[in-house]
Amino acid sequence: MATIDEDKLNLEIRKFLKQVGITSQREIEAAVRAAADQGALPAGGVEANVTLELPALGVSHVVSQRLDLG
Repeated sequence: MATIDEDKLNLEIRKFLKQVGITSQREIEAAVRAAADQGALPAGGVEANVTLELPALGVSHVVSQRLDLG
């Protein structure tokens, strides 16, 4: 059985989530601004979905949320 360095695991996860958060926010902002500029911003907001996959571990996890843009 392999041992896990909990501190290293925590650090690696935090670095990954920081990267995901920063790049995701930029993509969402750019898409919303582009839609607003084209007059195509949906009333009632938009659905946002993120799928986290860890293929080597057989994990696929979806997070969904409606973003209220009004």
